[in-house]
Amino acid sequence: MANKPIESKIPVEAVAHRPRPGTSLPGAFAFSPDGKVVTFLDSADGSLTRQLYKLDLATRQRSVVLDAGAGDTEKNLSAAEKLRRERQRMMTVGVTRYFWSRNGNTLLIPLHGDLYVSDGLSGKLRKLVDDKGPALAPQLSRDGKHVAYVYDNEVYAVDVAGGKPRQLTRGARGTGKTHGLAEYIAQEEMDRYAGFWWSRDASWIAFTEVDETHIPDYRIVHQGEDAVGRSAQEDHRYPFAGAANARIKLGVVSSHGGAVTWMDLGDDPDIYLARVRWMPDGSLWAQVENRAQSQLDLIRFDPRTGKGTRVLRETSDVWINLNNDLHALPKASGDAAGGFLWASERDGFKHLYVYDKAGKLLRQLTKGDWLVDSVVAVDDKGGMVYFTATKDGPTESHLYSVPLAGGDIHRLTKEPGFHKVTIDRQFVHFIDTWSSTDHPPRVVVRKLADGAAVATLHDKVDPRIAEYGLEPPELVTLESRDGTVLHGAVYKPPAEVKPPYRTIVSVYGGPDVQYVRNSWRMTADMRAQYLRSLGYLVFKLDNRGSARRGLKFEGAIKHDMGNIEVRDQVDGVNWLVSEGLTDAKHVAIYGWSYGGYMAAMALARAPRTFKVAVAGAPVTSWDGYDTHYTERYMGTPQNNAEGYRQSSVMTHVGTMEGKLLLVHGLIDENVHFRHTARLINALIKARKDYTLLLFPNERHSPRSEKDRVYMEERIRDFFVDNL
Repeated sequence: MANKPIESKIPVEAVAHRPRPGTSLPGAFAFSPDGKVVTFLDSADGSLTRQLYKLDLATRQRSVVLDAGAGDTEKNLSAAEKLRRERQRMMTVGVTRYFWSRNGNTLLIPLHGDLYVSDGLSGKLRKLVDDKGPALAPQLSRDGKHVAYVYDNEVYAVDVAGGKPRQLTRGARGTGKTHGLAEYIAQEEMDRYAGFWWSRDASWIAFTEVDETHIPDYRIVHQGEDAVGRSAQEDHRYPFAGAANARIKLGVVSSHGGAVTWMDLGDDPDIYLARVRWMPDGSLWAQVENRAQSQLDLIRFDPRTGKGTRVLRETSDVWINLNNDLHALPKASGDAAGGFLWASERDGFKHLYVYDKAGKLLRQLTKGDWLVDSVVAVDDKGGMVYFTATKDGPTESHLYSVPLAGGDIHRLTKEPGFHKVTIDRQFVHFIDTWSSTDHPPRVVVRKLADGAAVATLHDKVDPRIAEYGLEPPELVTLESRDGTVLHGAVYKPPAEVKPPYRTIVSVYGGPDVQYVRNSWRMTADMRAQYLRSLGYLVFKLDNRGSARRGLKFEGAIKHDMGNIEVRDQVDGVNWLVSEGLTDAKHVAIYGWSYGGYMAAMALARAPRTFKVAVAGAPVTSWDGYDTHYTERYMGTPQNNAEGYRQSSVMTHVGTMEGKLLLVHGLIDENVHFRHTARLINALIKARKDYTLLLFPNERHSPRSEKDRVYMEERIRDFFVDNL
């Protein structure tokens, strides 16, 4: 193949455009409290702008509840809300969130920092709060009669019926502390976005006090802004690996205000407050993780005294992966009455266990060399647990059920591929969002009893799929040099291009992510499709360290990142060569974030295999990344100095031979530009060539479509010129 690309059906603008072909579909599904109506967010024009819709299950009529004319945009949100969107990787605008009360019929809709409520879907939407600043992190009480939120670092509550908001917490404002907001680490790495929690009877609110005043500011300057002064910079209390973490306290206050009772979290202040939940008996339960992430305690607190009793303790020789699968069993029959459902990786794969209320193990519900993804719902009256899992293969996800009393597991979704599920509170219907590599997402309301279709919410054909000639990749399996089975995906170029092909490896490679799966997102990967259409073979491989294969597979990277992952990627390329698909002299690699780290590391540690690399927003040295993520896998720089040294790209720059393109946003508050700057210093010292592409106004996830188009053009040209 000549260096000049063949003509493509796909314009480069299509690579940058969001949403991708076939992916503009409804989301944020919920059933009304009575189960008669499905609510969801969708876009009338297939854009990122969302409206709130409803589907009446009796009439099958679909209609708009709230248009996005006054909705959220990238310009009308507060700085705090924009950063929250970064943590959640949220790109949509318009109506982006809504909440049903657990009981009652109240609907809460936050819009550009204001709070709106209505009595069900037919009620008039009215503004609830008139504060001068944004109302952050709003939550409805279970009875739908009250809303709590954070304003200026303090927790407030207001009655849905109206009235003046009540300030419930004091002492944080003006001190550098916060009340009721999840800290950076909780949002970015722990999947905890809440910083306060309503009790079930709405009498109390548990909340966090976060103290980051002892963490030095990390300043990010907006070099691309025209304005100068304070508006052109921002400071973050960023907890670097091995350095200080936020100090967390857990308090309980009456929903009418008053004195705070602080929960006794133990003698060690250097812990993570991972999860908090009110239980049916009025006790407050919390999951507390040690700094090393080798131990997780489930603690029951008396909210009136703050005294805690440990219910159970999980330990791991690898690390603890947090989950959201603690469920109370308040009405379950037999010996589980008042107990709880718990998920653990103690046997190497995440499975489900039933405990009594004192923390005594009663039974294990699931087992085997597969894992539970998540518990979707627990029917304590019917004695059934519904969950998604990899039971039928690690590249699939299906809905299953198992009796609480123990017994056979039944698969409830039929089509091969990936299923995401929402179940109503009456356990009559579920919403099934399904896709595979050869079928775009389809959303169907089904009967839980037999899976029969009740209504179709989404089954549109996106004309861009045919227009661009999108073809699904071939999912493959291969073995690493030591016999480990790995899953990959091959995007072959058009038929006029003959093998062996110039090859580009698309990589993520890091923990907690699975890159290769039987879902439409594989086919809708427009950069892979674009490069394929230009005549390149594009290859993806989930190396060891990736998710959904069990703790042993994931834990292979413990204290030594960037080593076995690169070896597995090399083995993937060697397999392609052995199959006659790849020209071994012309292999490139690209990735973003951990994938950017992998791309740079592959160029440095495997120069005989990889000749060209594009490293986007790469972590180049793990001492420059955050505590909870980094230390889970690497320990601290103090106790694993050699591991940190070997896992740094800078250590291996001397062996780098190929062409390197570095891409980074200058205001990235997650993977700081400092990572790329440090690598550049090492490259200069070693007299190694590199190319730099900067985006002054972008964070970790590029949001401007113009910036993304420009980036895709430069990446394309870099491959064409050097591969």
